[in-house]
Amino acid sequence: MNAEFYNRISIGTAHRKSRDDNKNYVFQNPNYLSDLVEIACNTKDKNHHKACWILELICEERLELFIPFIDKFCEALPHFKVNQAIRPTSKICLFLTKSKKVTLTENQEEKIIETCLDHLIDVDLAATAAYSMRALFELGKKYSWVNEELKIVLSRDLHNQSPGYCFAVKDILKRLK
Repeated sequence: MNAEFYNRISIGTAHRKSRDDNKNYVFQNPNYLSDLVEIACNTKDKNHHKACWILELICEERLELFIPFIDKFCEALPHFKVNQAIRPTSKICLFLTKSKKVTLTENQEEKIIETCLDHLIDVDLAATAAYSMRALFELGKKYSWVNEELKIVLSRDLHNQSPGYCFAVKDILKRLK
């Protein structure tokens, strides 16, 4: 692990400029992508959530760079417990399930399905839930049981949910009909 690169990650902030600067640094130095994934997937590292923020932006722009690391990422998915890491990892799951450039293995799809369902049940963040339900919707095109499970989970009481969450639920349920 390159100490200078690790320091860049550790002093980074949630501000978009900071995350973009680190994303661009990785684009200019692609050999650091494996270090970034290593930090992101090590949930014991106090900066793993910061690495997840950067990884999300990399995947949004150039998902193909992430292909060699998908297995490691999927194995780490159930271990992300910090909300600051869960939101970007759920968005990465959405990118992976929607991509035409990526072919996920059955094991990778299972990990994503399991994690996204857990997010819908346990996590109280609207953005995380929206990314998770959309990733599940994409996988439901291949596995019909996922759509049935999604309908059940999304049909529960919406009274205590945020407007953003309710909008995402209504959109997905409409598509499932």
